[in-house]
Amino acid sequence: MGEPDFVQEYKDYLKRFEERVGPAAFGGFVKYNGRLVKKLRFDDFEPVYREYYEVAKTYFDSVDRGDTINDVVVKLVRERAAELFLPAPV
Repeated sequence: MGEPDFVQEYKDYLKRFEERVGPAAFGGFVKYNGRLVKKLRFDDFEPVYREYYEVAKTYFDSVDRGDTINDVVVKLVRERAAELFLPAPV
């Protein structure tokens, strides 16, 4: 699995943001799923998405293998998913 296309992922993020909460200023906060979420500029998005991608990949690989999952990992994936308006694992 290669590196994600961050430009495309950012475009998708902006679309999800707009669909779920409507317009907001970059750097501004909105309420989403009971959390305050900041509308990210691309420079802020890339490290957050990279962290989400790496942790989610590890999480799903572990689930596929039947490993025991650490609650901290699940919490982190859920937090980053919320920030990126992505579906979180159950």
